[in-house]
Amino acid sequence: QVQLVESGGGLVQPGGSLRLSCAASGSIFSIKVMGWYRQAPGKEREWVATITGGGTSNYADSVKGRSTISRDSAKNTVYLQMNSLKPGDTAVYYCYIVAVNPSTTIYWGQGTQVTVSS
Repeated sequence: QVQLVESGGGLVQPGGSLRLSCAASGSIFSIKVMGWYRQAPGKEREWVATITGGGTSNYADSVKGRSTISRDSAKNTVYLQMNSLKPGDTAVYYCYIVAVNPSTTIYWGQGTQVTVSS
């Protein structure tokens, strides 16, 4: 059984910052990729950022330059630092991992709400 527990969401004013965390636990042999998606009300789920085991990161254009993804492999934890937040960043943020245990499987977190509003 693999579980992903997210934290760090909340209400923030435009221009503010938040740091999301996602810790994976359970029967995990290794994690190839960790990342984040988000889903705003009435919209489809949107990819946000990804980081590989080697530390290579990629970002959606909508967050590039304002966000930083990082991981602590020893803790099986991925972070998303978001700065200069805009109302358009309001969404439920979901973390995911591509894990080997020993088959390759994608696991999802339960989601954490980020609301950017004055």
